[in-house]
Amino acid sequence: MQPAAAKWYDRRDSVFVDFCVEDSKDVKIHFKKSKFEFNCVSGTDNIKQQNSVDLVREIDPKESKYRRTDRSVLCCLRKVEAGKSWPRLTKEKSKCNWLSVDFNNWKDWEEDSDVDLSSFDKFSEMMNTMGGDDIPDLDGAEEEHESADSDDEKMPDLE
Repeated sequence: MQPAAAKWYDRRDSVFVDFCVEDSKDVKIHFKKSKFEFNCVSGTDNIKQQNSVDLVREIDPKESKYRRTDRSVLCCLRKVEAGKSWPRLTKEKSKCNWLSVDFNNWKDWEEDSDVDLSSFDKFSEMMNTMGGDDIPDLDGAEEEHESADSDDEKMPDLE
C-alpha cells in the first residue's frame, strides 16, 4: 500500500482534503474526533492506497462527509471549533510528502468579519445570477450620447 496524494484547505467551519485518486473503487473513510483514515483502490492497475491522518484539531465525525468523483475523493471535515483556523492539517509539524496546500481554494477568511463575508456572498450571488442586460442603473441618470462619438463613425473601406 502507498499513501494517496492529497491537497487541503481551511474554511471557517470545515477543513477540506481532496485525495487525488483517479477511478477509485472500494473507498472507505473512517472519521474519528482527532483522526481520519482513507482507503481505496485506484486506477487501472488497482493500486491500494491508504492514508492515516492524525489531525491538529478535533472534528465532528458525525457531520464530516466525503464525495467521490472519477478523479478524486473530496473529504469535508467539520470542525468542532468553528471559526478557529488550522495552521496545518496534521498533528505532526514535519511535512508529509503526500500532502500539499490547495492554493487554488485557499482563502484568508480569518481577517473577514461575518458581516463583511455575508455581504460579499450576497454580492457574488447577485452578480452570478445577473444577466448582461440586467445591470441596474445605480445613479438613476441616463447616459447621454455625444454626436461626435468615434464609435458611431463609419470606418473607411480598405484598399
